[in-house]
Amino acid sequence: MWIADNFDEFDEELENRILRRRPTNESLSDDSNSPNLPMTRPGSAQSFARRSRPEDLPALIAEAGIAAGFAWDEFFNASIRNPHTRTAYRRAIKRFLRWAEPQGIPLSSITPGMIGTYFNQLQGGPAKRKLHLAALRAFFDALVIRHVIALNPAGSVRGERYQVIEGKTSEITIEQARTLMQSIHTVTTVGMRDLAIIAVLIYTAAHAGAVARLCHKHFAYDGSQWTLRFEEKGGKSREIPVRHDLQKLLLDYRKAADVDGHAPGDSPLFRSAFRTTGRLTANPITGLDICRMVKRRLEDACLPSRLSRHSFRVATVTDLLTQGVPLEDVQYLAGHETAI
Repeated sequence: MWIADNFDEFDEELENRILRRRPTNESLSDDSNSPNLPMTRPGSAQSFARRSRPEDLPALIAEAGIAAGFAWDEFFNASIRNPHTRTAYRRAIKRFLRWAEPQGIPLSSITPGMIGTYFNQLQGGPAKRKLHLAALRAFFDALVIRHVIALNPAGSVRGERYQVIEGKTSEITIEQARTLMQSIHTVTTVGMRDLAIIAVLIYTAAHAGAVARLCHKHFAYDGSQWTLRFEEKGGKSREIPVRHDLQKLLLDYRKAADVDGHAPGDSPLFRSAFRTTGRLTANPITGLDICRMVKRRLEDACLPSRLSRHSFRVATVTDLLTQGVPLEDVQYLAGHETAI
């Protein structure tokens, strides 16, 4: 066994052993004509830059170094789990960075005054400004944590006051809801699907996104009645008993879609339609598809254009409270944490 007499001799021998064991560029390729690629360590800045797509990384972030790129990747791909929040924050932050790039100021030199100037010329309503400010505050906090910058320049920037005192969602009446459901023709599978979706929205007060995420395993018989289990936003889950009329609409739709008891549990309950053919695809319907479908069905029924899928939630909650249903039960049905 070799023992070094001093540390210099040990370091030299260790370096020689590493060089002898390191694979050459030729051994990494079976084709002798392929270009030799430089060897990089897995955690090095070069390897991170190679994994990061240049079109996704703004110039100011790339110029700030490897820590800024790491914070960018961590913020959007690890910290934010909601895809809608991730998309909105990414759009807001990229817009600010595009505004700051022509000024020739590095990321570490951005000041609260610059952010205030940016918001002074940002067009849009108070809700949009509030969202952009929240995105910048969260992102600069991530940069502070990763020691890219010393202080958060957006932390002291004040936003506009924005508070909704009265709800703006119009309520659909019982007569209008009946008119809407009676106007949907069920001669096609798409018509039966749309009628079932609207019935679920009315009777359960669920969000359109939660209805779109329903799978066949979420519509189940527990031995005494049929239930629907909704996967709400924020990781919440709630189970709602199904009325007998809603049960019939759902079972008729499943039978018409040729999935009566034979579809995998993870397959979507409501599937998208193939253009105007009246046939369903294997892809799940989205929340945006449901919103467009509801608007189209409201227009076909000659109902006011101010109504939307949220109108069903308002009508259901109001009707239950009018009938004297306990507030806690209505709160659970609507998926609210508090009664206010």
